[in-house]
Amino acid sequence: MTPNPHANPIPNILTGLRLFAGVVMFLILAGAAPQGIPMLSEFLSPDDQFRFGRTAFIIFVIAASTDWIDGFLARRWHSTTRWGAILDPIADKVLITGAILGVLAWGALPQIAIPCGLILFREFAVSALRETVAGKVKLPVTLLAKWKTVMQMVALGALQIALLWDGFGLPLEFQPHFQTFAYGLIWLAAIVTLWTGWQYFSKAQQKMSQL
Repeated sequence: MTPNPHANPIPNILTGLRLFAGVVMFLILAGAAPQGIPMLSEFLSPDDQFRFGRTAFIIFVIAASTDWIDGFLARRWHSTTRWGAILDPIADKVLITGAILGVLAWGALPQIAIPCGLILFREFAVSALRETVAGKVKLPVTLLAKWKTVMQMVALGALQIALLWDGFGLPLEFQPHFQTFAYGLIWLAAIVTLWTGWQYFSKAQQKMSQL
């Protein structure tokens, strides 16, 4: 789609806000962790930690929802811009990375270290791949890659709920079952993330061999 020089700025504003929200969410979630900031954690009670955690979760949900809204508005208003195309994947990666690091900072869910690490490795690898082949090969975002981002956000939202279960006042007898559900989601997201990464590298290798 050809960028529109007279595009409505609202989609780009939403994308920029998602980028900013990802950083803020990470700072709140990681800062409120039991061992997040040494001097600060000494003054935070468990209730305070859960309160900050819930705030970070709300920011994450709102920011994640803008990933669909800004794209929808850009298409509906024919407001696609080069800046928006550049900023959108960056905002997604900042939000995902911030959520992963924020959850890991709590140190209460060691079972998610491997899938979260695999997701981060793939995101950095694909970003490096795009930068390396820029101007030589075009690697358009696939439909599965778009759904991959959705799966990552849903899985990370579920992990935050599992982590902050007591803070949400949810029945404790359901917590183990929900944790298992959240673990399954993050592993599924990691598998799809790796698969889409392999697709990008395979496609780049194929196109580079034709040059």
